[in-house]
Amino acid sequence: MTLPDITRYDTLPKLLELHAAEHGGDIWLREKDLGIWNAYTWAEVARRVRHIALGLTGLGVSRGDVVALLGDNRPEWLMGEVAAHALGGMSLGIYRDALADEVAYLITYADVAVVFAEDEEQVDKLLQLEEKIPTVRHIVYSDPRGIRKYDDPRLVSLESLEEQGRARDAAAPSAYADMVAAGKGDDVAILCTTSGTTSHPKLAMLTGGALLRHCKAYLAMDPRGPDDEYVSVLQMPWIMEQIYAFGQAILSRMKVNFVEEPETMMADMREIGPTFVLFAPRVWEQIAADVRARMMDASALKRAMFHFGMALGLKALERGQRSALADFILFRALRDRLGFTRLKSAATGGAALGPDTFRFFLALGVPMRQLYGQTELLGAYTLHQAADVDFDTVGVPMEGVEIRIDDPDPNGLGEVVTRHPNMFTGYFGNAEETAKSFAEEGWMRTGDAGYFNDKGHLVVIDRIRDMAKTTQGDRFSPQYIENKLKFSPYVAEAVILGDGRESLAAIICIRFSIVSKWAEKQRIAFTTYTDLSAKPEVIALLRKEVEEVNKTLAAKQRVSRFLLLYKELDADDGELTRTRKVRRGVINERYGTIIDAMYQGAKVIDVDTTITFQDGTKQRIKTKLDVVELDTRAGTAATEAKRRAA
Repeated sequence: MTLPDITRYDTLPKLLELHAAEHGGDIWLREKDLGIWNAYTWAEVARRVRHIALGLTGLGVSRGDVVALLGDNRPEWLMGEVAAHALGGMSLGIYRDALADEVAYLITYADVAVVFAEDEEQVDKLLQLEEKIPTVRHIVYSDPRGIRKYDDPRLVSLESLEEQGRARDAAAPSAYADMVAAGKGDDVAILCTTSGTTSHPKLAMLTGGALLRHCKAYLAMDPRGPDDEYVSVLQMPWIMEQIYAFGQAILSRMKVNFVEEPETMMADMREIGPTFVLFAPRVWEQIAADVRARMMDASALKRAMFHFGMALGLKALERGQRSALADFILFRALRDRLGFTRLKSAATGGAALGPDTFRFFLALGVPMRQLYGQTELLGAYTLHQAADVDFDTVGVPMEGVEIRIDDPDPNGLGEVVTRHPNMFTGYFGNAEETAKSFAEEGWMRTGDAGYFNDKGHLVVIDRIRDMAKTTQGDRFSPQYIENKLKFSPYVAEAVILGDGRESLAAIICIRFSIVSKWAEKQRIAFTTYTDLSAKPEVIALLRKEVEEVNKTLAAKQRVSRFLLLYKELDADDGELTRTRKVRRGVINERYGTIIDAMYQGAKVIDVDTTITFQDGTKQRIKTKLDVVELDTRAGTAATEAKRRAA
């Protein structure tokens, strides 16, 4: 497919107008609502964007103002964001599950004038902030259910906003075209939040022209066109969803589909049959865990067929081949069940995906590719080529991207430093942090440790600050071991400890949905997550899983002890970022007493604490955590022998 001339159509609104003129009757967006897929053509989307933009000008929004968007992935989010760009404003996506204080910080920091809030839940979040968000003049809601009870002059329905826009369009038919024409590719269009693994997220300033140029380079390696289908499930504020659902979609005319609810994602995706998907590692891990969990409920024959087929598939994968027999007896039906039958390409990014999970999907016949990048560098800038996929690497650089390794050790491991023509222009309102991020001549320090292998692929190990070393001087990557543990269907999250300690230990959170199902089948009575994680049978189950992972690790990188945490790690508690990355500093501080007790040889740790839920309610937790000791000198056999001898 020939892409549009982005030197002429250098903003998203200009491209939208082009496609509406040339392909107005073609479907671009779909949304499932009450079980029905509703379609939106290019012309319809362009018309609504036009009216939303003009309606915003009637609210006093002008060039340079910031418009925030808060809610689920919906066509209205996309329309509101492009409308903000059309009038020369900047869009700021806020994660839908962000707490009120996080929302207040971003809104006040960016001096937000108008917020698009999807429904009552998000409107409630904003209204309760009251004087904490003095810059907000208007709150535009799209779902009116439950809003009528409010009497706040800032509230404006999306329907009435579009009506105002239609009236302004009738009064001045050329006003919108003039606004769009005035926009330039060099204008800052998007304020994109960074991960914020150590503090509040920063706001990377991205121009519309840079977004489109980078998407063009991406599409050269992983092409798509008007016949391709994409299902938007990752939260809109994330840079890669901005790349896929906005930049690539408007550039290539790929269809974008929005599921009804996050809970219906897999069923909705099966109905669409996407040709491209992008999931974060946690989603791939959840899908793999769900598949293995379903096999727990299957008949003995089906379980045997599953294990036989997986063994065939993995053996064939080691030879760089596909097993026709495994495809016939297992993989073809499984791909159909997951909605992966039509996939041409599947990507994972945002964090490292464990090699075992990657291998599982490759054997299944899912055309997986790993990508790597940062928000500041417009998301991904390395990617596996279709015929050259190596799950231990993140692929090769895209066209125009330069990568070097600074301060390499004797093995070539050092800091990944990158530059390309389409980088961010700096952090909004933070010149000091902008200066810290750049080295000389426009190179940006990623803060990641990596090296190039013999094939020219980039291998990323971990964050440099997270690379750890024991007191014996043995280096290890916590993230690598954590990902191997999370391949287990019973492990939802894991945190590897050991930096500055004599050995490695782990804090593990069980995957409650699956462990509870296992416990029910074993007729183990339990009440809560805390109760279930403390059951001796569950501890024994997780012991086997950790021992299996230890077999695959070098002796100095094996987990010597672990415990099952009494609660799940939660982004609302600051323990994870909104993209599910572990905030290690928070973990070390919050659970410091438990960690110290583990390393001091405690067999049982008493816990008496209070946790606060998202709705503000509190619960006291009083429990005991068993510390499980493991023999790291060998595998499970040695551990069992030691146990029998005792």
